[in-house]
Amino acid sequence: MSRTEGAAARRSSMPQWFLVAIAVFAVAWGGNQFTPLMVMYRLNGDLDLVFVDLLLFIYALGIAPALLISGPLSDRIGRKPVMLSAPVFSIVGSALIAAGETTGPLLLVGRALSGVGVGIAMAVGGSWVKELSDPRFDAKAKSASGAKRQSMALTLGFGIGAGIAGSLAQFAPLPGQLPYILHIVLTVPTIIAMVVVPETRQSPHLAGGRRETILQSLRTPSVTHPRFLLVAAMVAPWVFGAAGVAYAIIPSLMQEEVGQPVFFSALVTFFALLFGFGIQQVGPRIASDTSARGSLVAMGIVVVGMTLAMWMSASPTIPGAIVAALVLGMGYGLSMFTGLNEVQRIAGPRDLAGLTGIFYCLTYIGFAFPAILTKLSESIEWMTYPVMLGAGMVIAVAMAAVIAVNSRRWLPQD
Repeated sequence: MSRTEGAAARRSSMPQWFLVAIAVFAVAWGGNQFTPLMVMYRLNGDLDLVFVDLLLFIYALGIAPALLISGPLSDRIGRKPVMLSAPVFSIVGSALIAAGETTGPLLLVGRALSGVGVGIAMAVGGSWVKELSDPRFDAKAKSASGAKRQSMALTLGFGIGAGIAGSLAQFAPLPGQLPYILHIVLTVPTIIAMVVVPETRQSPHLAGGRRETILQSLRTPSVTHPRFLLVAAMVAPWVFGAAGVAYAIIPSLMQEEVGQPVFFSALVTFFALLFGFGIQQVGPRIASDTSARGSLVAMGIVVVGMTLAMWMSASPTIPGAIVAALVLGMGYGLSMFTGLNEVQRIAGPRDLAGLTGIFYCLTYIGFAFPAILTKLSESIEWMTYPVMLGAGMVIAVAMAAVIAVNSRRWLPQD
């Protein structure tokens, strides 16, 4: 930490981790504000339905390389220089989407850039928040504070961004532009706020010690840890698998059943993520240092949510859709917290951001679900939503069984 940074940070009335968390929140807002607007893009008729669902996956494809590269890069050169770019990518992405309401290429590039910003915020911003939640920077922090604060910032950003964007698109003028303009205005100050936050990563490369090549610094040794492969990696796809079903599949199935489908989509997304945020508050109590209890509870909630979604898809009703989405939202929230908690216990300081990035890459496999299900339902007659969601439930049960078998094995202290 430089003297200037330290003095500025001490003058700030906000905790240092909070200044980074606000940026993570804003970038997450920009990433998920598009989700309730998918209903609007479908109803406008200017874009192919599969293309609209594909935009969700393109966003995930933008996230993946950002997660894999930015985390190890920040382990090499520091958190601050990498994280400062996240809001910039997010702002440019929102500007392109606003300019390309009916233009496929602009939407594709804008969504990809939004994904890049979110990927950096997750891997680097999350690691920075975790390190700023160390007693050196925050005397009140506990062992699980980093994972809790990181997951809460993301969940609030995803939820509030979607809720406000959907409401503006339904009731305000310029539905294809105003939500994105608001996001840009709110995100710019977060760049300035992060300037005063101290750097937390002092790598050998930065300190002038042992030098590594760029390829060497991109390695993440802890990715082969058996507990990561058999616990954290099993729960990971259901983070956004559950969320994708809650706020992409369920609203699309209900758009003919409600009078204001964009607003309904926004409400479902907001309250699903609000329930996810709520369960993250008690995540440290559910999790255990001696087993994978938290991950097993998370997977149990996901199984229940997928079962409810399967029943709802066979006979769509507003109460059924809301209940299924809320349960899946809790599955999302607890899966994210417990997965991050496992990662932060497994990884060392050298590859914390790298392993966090790999974990998040696995979570975004779930964002392929909506596009795959839409394509299958259009192409294969017997591939109905009840069949596909039921198959997803069975897969979730199988992955929960893997976690259960390895619940008390390969604990980090071993």
